[in-house]
Amino acid sequence: MRWTLTEDQELFQESFKGWLERFAPTDQVRRWLESGDPTPFERRFVEEGWFTVGTAEEHGGQGGGLVELALAAEELGRSAAPSAAWLAALLAAPFLSGKPELAAASLEDGEFVVLALSADRPLDADGRAGEYVLAGDRARRFLVPDGDRVLLAEASAVPRKLLDRSRSVADLAVRAGETVVPEGARSLRRQAALRAAVLVAADSLGAAERMLELAVEYSKQRHQFGVPIGSFQAVKHAAATMLVDVEAARSLVYYAAASVEAGHEDAALHAAAAKAQVCAAGERIADSALTVHGAIGYTWEHDLQLFYKRAKLNNRLFGGPGVWNERLAAALPLVPVA
Repeated sequence: MRWTLTEDQELFQESFKGWLERFAPTDQVRRWLESGDPTPFERRFVEEGWFTVGTAEEHGGQGGGLVELALAAEELGRSAAPSAAWLAALLAAPFLSGKPELAAASLEDGEFVVLALSADRPLDADGRAGEYVLAGDRARRFLVPDGDRVLLAEASAVPRKLLDRSRSVADLAVRAGETVVPEGARSLRRQAALRAAVLVAADSLGAAERMLELAVEYSKQRHQFGVPIGSFQAVKHAAATMLVDVEAARSLVYYAAASVEAGHEDAALHAAAAKAQVCAAGERIADSALTVHGAIGYTWEHDLQLFYKRAKLNNRLFGGPGVWNERLAAALPLVPVA
């Protein structure tokens, strides 16, 4: 199956892609990552109106749904642009329906709110709040699950180092706060988990697309035995396999986004399949692209390492493929052997 975007969705994706090419080229992204300060990118991201895509117009947003957000995540992955604060704020927004001013808060000066939940396992899993919190070093206020309610609290953060410098996590020491969701938090957490699964998968799709492009380009430049390595059958097969993975991932991500947005009865299955399969494919593509490049692909000076590290983190972010495949297995009915 090939998913077809609407004309408006295609226009949005092309517009955002063009904006990133102008204002977040790879050399500029590399400087932000070297400095460890994504504020210049985030400030422009907010000023140009991209931060409010997916936020209802009545709350000052640009409108759009999860498919549009997935398209944005795909392009952010393709450019390796800093995106931890954007994703963390998106996942927190549904918990703040009673406080729309916080849900639509700016990324600037840490005025956004994030979920104080571990970024290395699914959002609705039980676990101690405050470890490996996505964008925990960038925000000032945090949503802290407490049974079936959610608190809005402040916290002190201790950043953790990641190989992927385009995202950040931190451990938090959370202080008590006010209740913002008095009941029904578990349902919101389950929905947030599905949105996280789709958006991380979309990020992996974008990174995979870019790694495929880099591998093909490099296979035409690198020579062995007097000929480009792209002429070798093994390299052709590797590129073809990467292309198949990318195209399969594209339909899966878009379909899962539409399913979760529409509240389809099998939305949890679709989101789990997207997270497990697309992120695993992204990691395979990362390994194949690095093989084509050789050791140079992992050096800081080469662009491939940006996307390689991003795909590797995506595969573990909010739970690895094994976790999401277990969810699929648990949800699918058992079919008796004839």
